Amino acid sequence: MPTSAARFLLGFCLVCSSAAAVAAGPLTGTLKAIHDRGAVVIGHLKDANLMSFVGPDGQPAGYSVDLCRAIAEAAAKAAGLPQTKIQYTALTLENRFDMVASGKVDIECGTSTITLSRMDKVDFTNMTFLSGGNLLVKRGSGIYSVAGLVDETVAVIPGTTTEQALRAALEKGFVDAKVLPVKDHLEGIAALESGKARAYASDRVILVGLLIESGQVDKFGLVDELFSYEPYGLAVRRNDADFRLVANSTLARLYRSGEVMKIFQRWFGKLGDPPAPLTAMYLMNATPE
Repeated sequence: MPTSAARFLLGFCLVCSSAAAVAAGPLTGTLKAIHDRGAVVIGHLKDANLMSFVGPDGQPAGYSVDLCRAIAEAAAKAAGLPQTKIQYTALTLENRFDMVASGKVDIECGTSTITLSRMDKVDFTNMTFLSGGNLLVKRGSGIYSVAGLVDETVAVIPGTTTEQALRAALEKGFVDAKVLPVKDHLEGIAALESGKARAYASDRVILVGLLIESGQVDKFGLVDELFSYEPYGLAVRRNDADFRLVANSTLARLYRSGEVMKIFQRWFGKLGDPPAPLTAMYLMNATPE
């Protein structure tokens, strides 16, 4: 019977071999592209605060970006690079999936909701966050849910899952409200401040980030109701199993080790511990080696 030390070494070797399995064969797809250019290209958003944004130092930052940096380190090793080099490319909500599909970025690190329709163009990693559609309103507005938008104007970025869910919630609740399209979060907040809109709709986590950044917690607030379910994932190219395995293996390691909690606290610590559904998501996606 093998000794305890021998069993440990055997287990360690099995883990190492599974981690290196992707790099054992000839490189293809995204891993080959990373090897050939000598760098991992991360696509990020510029204004999705706390998730994916440009920090005061001019560098990409946020919860999703931190996850992608960990994935980039694993991908660089799997591609056989001697060190991890990362290139950053700013994306928009409109071009993010096209940039992934075309190979201009290796992974999209933002606030993308996993949907079946989007899988026509890209694949997604395992879930990275849970959020939902929410409303940012001025305190004292009297708006506490979608039902309170009767005869009011609500701003939203068109083409997003939030817009689809908002319109569905308005229709389901027989709420007659005007939907005002805005190009980005800054324009949405400006519409709320100026009175052009009585509410701004987006994912709750984005609105939390905007609220924290603005420092105007006494002026604005979030309603309690979530009008949609938004499971986030990181977009990668379709049918690229090797790179997706590297990404999911990295996420699973972060979830199993609890390292993801440090990342959460770094960005959302002011809000306390992760909500129970998010903690459950981490546990369900902590896939064993």
